[in-house]
Amino acid sequence: MQTLRDIGQLGSALVALRAGGHRVALVPTMGALHDGHIALIQEAKRQADRVVATIFVNPLQFGENEDLERYPRREKEDSAALDRAGCDLLWMPTPEQMYPAGFSTIVSVAGLSRRWEGEARPGHFDGVATVVTKLINAVRPDVAVFGEKDFQQLAIIRRLTVDLSLGAEIVGLPIVRDCDGLALSSRNAYLSDDERARAVTLPRALHTAAEAIEAGAPVNGAVEEARRALDDAGFAPIDYVALVDEVTLEPLQSASGRMRLIAAATMGSTRLIDNVPVSAPQQG
Repeated sequence: MQTLRDIGQLGSALVALRAGGHRVALVPTMGALHDGHIALIQEAKRQADRVVATIFVNPLQFGENEDLERYPRREKEDSAALDRAGCDLLWMPTPEQMYPAGFSTIVSVAGLSRRWEGEARPGHFDGVATVVTKLINAVRPDVAVFGEKDFQQLAIIRRLTVDLSLGAEIVGLPIVRDCDGLALSSRNAYLSDDERARAVTLPRALHTAAEAIEAGAPVNGAVEEARRALDDAGFAPIDYVALVDEVTLEPLQSASGRMRLIAAATMGSTRLIDNVPVSAPQQG
């Protein structure tokens, strides 16, 4: 695996990867890699001939009181994991390369960024949209692979890729979960043993609510039951639990079309997000 830090060397490296008409996939990450990230690399290898991964802890997507400084950085371990997974090129740009002196352009996706994480983390999605636009512009991949755990982020990236004619196909990979159902996340490392044991209530509550809705139960009742389960487990605050349209992310009061149950809540000092797909009830 080739590793680059200098953006000036990226162009020639990409030319070499594409030699012979090879299809290129991009997997952007912030490092602190776990099995969910490796699954993204594996999916990228199925989608393309060559895989480019990036590691960049993006300062634009962290708020004033968020964990930019304590976000785990494990370049040596991450590089080895990517190499073992069959990644062809690792690009690790510096903040100065991504946002040079005088940088003043922000990409903002209206509508989709307004609710949910947009309310809880003002400015977060502007940072995500800006860095993803820059990474796709730099690599010009045929396809880019993202996880579905950050489902609102995935919807925003799909929208901006179309709106800005970036030319990359966006592939979403279903959430990779631990054996007890908790979604894999770099932030799980912040949980104490007791918090980790109680955190599994999040996916369980969402799956229970999804099953209830699919069986024809009222949406509001199923959502409120999930919220109560999170409260009983010690999550606080609970930012949101909602059934939304998969494309628009608007809240739904009744089940119809393509849907997701989404949630964000804090266990101890660690904020967790999760989501599950929901099918429309079968008409009897």
